Amino acid sequence: MNLTEILKRDFILEELEARNQHEVLDELVRVFAMGGVRFDPEAMLQVLLERERLGSTGIGEGIAIPHGKLQGLDEILLSFGRSSEGIDFDAMDGKPVHLFFLLMAPENSAGLHLKILAKISRMLKDPALRDNLLRAKSKERIWRIIEEQEQKT
Repeated sequence: MNLTEILKRDFILEELEARNQHEVLDELVRVFAMGGVRFDPEAMLQVLLERERLGSTGIGEGIAIPHGKLQGLDEILLSFGRSSEGIDFDAMDGKPVHLFFLLMAPENSAGLHLKILAKISRMLKDPALRDNLLRAKSKERIWRIIEEQEQKT
């Protein structure tokens, strides 16, 4: 499954307003509601916060991939947010996070959920891709950068 099949352009936030971990998660969850997805935003936020309590999803190099599974969700959801300034997300390397991919999956989708997490992680190992995502001027450009990267792999 390609990321661009699940990452809708409306689920991309060019510049997060958030200033802390909780606000980032809330903002990336709200984008799904604004996009017409039917779910319980508070339940989703609680799942994500619980996951962060187990250990930060800030994987280093300015990247975080918050994720979880939500009962009653009908489809896999992916949102993207960028913070030019960077946000303290308790990342493994102790550095601020600039690029966030939030992945939510239905309760029964373990295999696909893990494959998508691995794909995002592999893709973001490329420093040029990270730099391109940081410099992109629009959500359309961000989406195209991700699409172009997927075509290479």
